[in-house]
Amino acid sequence: MRTSIVHDERLDLVHYPANGWTVIEVNGQVDVHTAPKIRAAVIMLLNGGHRHFVLDLCPAPFLDSMGLGMIVAITKRIRDHEGSLHLTCANDRVLKVFKICDLRKVYAFHDTVDQATRHAPRRGALAHWPRPHPT
Repeated sequence: MRTSIVHDERLDLVHYPANGWTVIEVNGQVDVHTAPKIRAAVIMLLNGGHRHFVLDLCPAPFLDSMGLGMIVAITKRIRDHEGSLHLTCANDRVLKVFKICDLRKVYAFHDTVDQATRHAPRRGALAHWPRPHPT
């Protein structure tokens, strides 16, 4: 069941379950205007008991440094709750931001949500983050 978290002129966020994961689909730019809303949505879900997330950035056409900072911040929050985080993104422009900031190797990236949720999540998968993610 898909549930809308945020819906406004800049951002549409929906979440839904998939194989033990909570998928958060980000439709809109991830920037100074939308990053705080995404962060708040993840915190709300964490407070509601969700622990394992896939942040689906495939529909997001743009990510700026504020968006990248938000992803690092939510990663720390999820880690503190012994959760896990995968990112989906096939957009070279968005992936380039992670590469430039040398964060491409510390996240688990997948091309699709199906790939990201293929295996059930592990408790505490981020315990040693930000060590480079094994490729």
